[in-house]
Amino acid sequence: MSVGIVTEQSITFDNGIKLDSGRILAPITLVFETYGSLNATASNAIMVEHAWTGDAHLAGKRNEEDTKPGWWDAIVGPGRLLDTDRYFVICSNVIGSCYGSTGPASINPKTGKRYNLTFPVVTVRDMVRAQKLLIDALGISRLLCVMGGSMGGMQALEWATQYPDSIASAIVLACTPRPSPQAIALNAVARWAIFNDPTWRKGEYKHNPKDGLALARGIGHITFLSDESMNAKFGRRFSAKDGLFDFFGQFEVERYLNYNGYNFVERFDANSFLYLAKSLDLYDVAWGYESTTEAFSRVTAPLQFFSFSSDWLYPPYQTEEMVTCLKELGKPVEYHLIKSAYGHDAFLLEHETFAPMVRDLLYRAG
Repeated sequence: MSVGIVTEQSITFDNGIKLDSGRILAPITLVFETYGSLNATASNAIMVEHAWTGDAHLAGKRNEEDTKPGWWDAIVGPGRLLDTDRYFVICSNVIGSCYGSTGPASINPKTGKRYNLTFPVVTVRDMVRAQKLLIDALGISRLLCVMGGSMGGMQALEWATQYPDSIASAIVLACTPRPSPQAIALNAVARWAIFNDPTWRKGEYKHNPKDGLALARGIGHITFLSDESMNAKFGRRFSAKDGLFDFFGQFEVERYLNYNGYNFVERFDANSFLYLAKSLDLYDVAWGYESTTEAFSRVTAPLQFFSFSSDWLYPPYQTEEMVTCLKELGKPVEYHLIKSAYGHDAFLLEHETFAPMVRDLLYRAG
């Protein structure tokens, strides 16, 4: 059963936070949504973390006319994996984004203009620092679980290492302890696409630089798929609208990337895309520590990891590196390698493959 109509909420913290860069970002606003009810002891709260270009609209619809539910609607609601009859589910839009939380598209109160490239570089750890303010404001001293995939998984790792006393469990899907040079290189090419769009104007654009951002999204979207899924979905089929020997004729996979790229321009800010890509590239769970082992030595809560066999962006061996480290430290950790053809996006598309294990961990945690 769906959670129905959901109302977006927001909260502003006038004092802001000190960032990893040393700069102060203040004030900061966080947009969030909640589902279900917080119990009398505030012990049933689950924080779900969104990925790179996600938002706080995790489940339900914004109004009666809304035709598209939240991005992980299938797992949230009465009787579903995140059962709102049992749990109080929270999803917060990260700082740096363009969906209501403070980011480069926000107005800088000191100038009255958009921050654009005067916005400070933020890290995944900074995102979680801001979320800790939200959790405190909601009167929650300890989350039952933090759960997320990809960049959301990175946030879950930060909760586990930076605020170990504030969570009872964490679920990390399709994640990495630090992006590989290949992942960084792909983001670099996406950045070039935006930088080289003349309408970007070094971040001072009036309208989204559509060609550069669409190309950047297309590059990123390829990394979310897999060879097997692309073969199944597109094969080598040529567009029925084009002649095979038309110079600008397209394969179906080209048309798909073109459609998704330009559709993305309508809903996401180019500067936010750049800032969040930078946050991904900078991510390292061992930042500020001598090693991953030292970072994970802080973990106290049970951690559950999932990787997906066809994920070539954050391949399974990267998750397995973390699991091995935690096991050597004697930490409570479990690992599940899911066979999937859907690539990096499998965590969004195949929730039924990991639902039984997640449900079991949640019952044990709470």
